[in-house]
Amino acid sequence: MRTLLGKPCMRRQSGALPRRWIEGCQARKVVIGRAIIRKVEQEIRFCKSRDGVRIAYALAGSGPPLVKAPNHLNHLEFDWRSPVWSHFFEHLAQHNRLVRFDERGMGLSDRHVENWSIDLCIDDLEAVVDAAGLERFSLLGLSQGGPFAIGYAVRHPERVKRLVLLNTFARVKPRVPSQAWLDETAALHTLMRVGWGRDDPHYRQIFTQMYIPDATLEQMRWFNELQRVSASPENAARQFRETLEINVLDLCAQVTVPTLVMHSTKDGMVPFQRGLELAGAIPGARFVPLESASHLLLPDEPAWPIFREEMGRFLKEDPDGARANAAGAVRDLQGAHLSLLSSRERQVLGLVALGLTNPAIAEALVISPATAARHVHNILTKLALSNRTELAAWAIARNAGL
Repeated sequence: MRTLLGKPCMRRQSGALPRRWIEGCQARKVVIGRAIIRKVEQEIRFCKSRDGVRIAYALAGSGPPLVKAPNHLNHLEFDWRSPVWSHFFEHLAQHNRLVRFDERGMGLSDRHVENWSIDLCIDDLEAVVDAAGLERFSLLGLSQGGPFAIGYAVRHPERVKRLVLLNTFARVKPRVPSQAWLDETAALHTLMRVGWGRDDPHYRQIFTQMYIPDATLEQMRWFNELQRVSASPENAARQFRETLEINVLDLCAQVTVPTLVMHSTKDGMVPFQRGLELAGAIPGARFVPLESASHLLLPDEPAWPIFREEMGRFLKEDPDGARANAAGAVRDLQGAHLSLLSSRERQVLGLVALGLTNPAIAEALVISPATAARHVHNILTKLALSNRTELAAWAIARNAGL
């Protein structure tokens, strides 16, 4: 054991991995202590969170530090070689000092935890970045990791250079849940509790199809297995249930760091409108739609290089200049009476700026074309603009809704 910045930190011991998985690694001649993926190497360490829970984290690559908040399914070793995740981590580690960790109750972190909440997960993130010796860094939140990243950025704006949010949400539950939504989430919860740990992957295949519907057979097999090795049925079901209650919409308004939001247009896990809502709730956030049905972007789909390009350009921008530009944009928007627009009208405004027609806006927001047209008309009236072209130019010039 050793201590980094006063935090207890331990090298991983082989006993921390399930015996069955270790034997599988040995059969494939995988080095347990230092996993190697092509030319990038990762090192796994441990630290303790505020309440004593042991958190496993990994370091890889070199360059400006980038911290990835954990999403619902994580296993540091298994993900590192997975055909679903390896391209993602390899790319990030080639350009950054990548830090990622397993969520409490998942992967190599403590599986037997009494408490789970978004605040505790933000505490875990604090422990990891302190143990890794990071002062300022960019932060990536994907899926369930988005609210954790938002919460940390609000707690510690002085430490976060830039915030990237991919296929994530500010809230899961609709304001008025329909009976169909309640029935579906209850069914998914039961599937996790009953079928998650079985050797037969048929139950888990349902979730795989929702995460990566266009994946190859090999990728689906890996993701089926990831679900089994990443968490017990009890932990998976509990965290799914708790995730449904997450709501950080109020925190979004307090985010002051430059923020990029990207979302797959046909995401089967987190609907596209949740990404629009998130981007509209964060002051000065830029929104990029990704033409994909994948919740986790795969290497052979057109959205993957777009994500890489957008994120790479965003992370290379001067943070101080971008922060000043974002603040200036917010002032401009306030001066132009953006506050007169409802949250839905701001969503519509962002889609107009992206060039979407009223039928396309209606499809994205799950409203009727007539309602979309009415929103556009109301926005034009409130902003004293004459036509759609002026409206799009006005929004782009001020980063409104983007």
